[in-house]
Amino acid sequence: MNLSGLYLYPIKSTAALAVREAAVEAQGLANDRRWMVVNPAGRFVTGRELARLTLVRARPVAEGLVLEAPGMPSLAVATPDNGRPVDATVWDSTVAARGADPAADAWLSDFLLQPVRLVHMGPDSHRTIDEPQARADDTVSFADGYPLLLISQASLDGLNARLPQPVPMLRFRPNLVVGGADAPHAEDHWRRVRVGEVEFDVVKTCTRCVFTTVDPQRGERDPGGEPLRTLASYRRSDKGITFGQNLIPRSAGTVRAGDPVEVLARA
Repeated sequence: MNLSGLYLYPIKSTAALAVREAAVEAQGLANDRRWMVVNPAGRFVTGRELARLTLVRARPVAEGLVLEAPGMPSLAVATPDNGRPVDATVWDSTVAARGADPAADAWLSDFLLQPVRLVHMGPDSHRTIDEPQARADDTVSFADGYPLLLISQASLDGLNARLPQPVPMLRFRPNLVVGGADAPHAEDHWRRVRVGEVEFDVVKTCTRCVFTTVDPQRGERDPGGEPLRTLASYRRSDKGITFGQNLIPRSAGTVRAGDPVEVLARA
């Protein structure tokens, strides 16, 4: 097996950025979900509520980010090392973050058609993983719950064989895509993997929500509720509708597209 796809989401819920390599940090891949859009109260805003957010493209640069979106001028946003302190809430956790330049807030508010702010998770931010599968010192970015998400290409192929119209992998917003698995959902039975030089614990199956119905090319939901409707017909469990596996890094290093993927432990 090999790493056939590698993706970052520099701002939570915005467009995927395909990369050839990425450094692995405790919170996840470097530059992955270190920024987030919040409402005026500081609560996270995602593509679940605002499908249009998936049309925003954020490109990391040395000074911060460059933002692009249809019909909008590009905007350079500096990393707010000494920005406005902001309490940013993701689900039930509140993180000490920094507010970006007001120009970024105005740009995003204009595109999303409602008032929002952009915040950054810097080195002084700390968000622990409040889940029984995690260790006490495990941390995470602004991702929903865990540092990384892995999906095998075989799992998507198995789903697409059931759908009237196939969907791309990016409907599921993985970080790591594994090619060459011997069967759909083989990753359900993995407990520890090595990707190139980095080891990960496979800690929890990923439960899926309405976000999977958002077409990231159009920034709109699928009117038929796909692929979630089809997934519900064969991937429903007592945990919900599942697709893919959440990972926690257990070593540092760099992962690269094409790296070998080895299963070190199975269920």
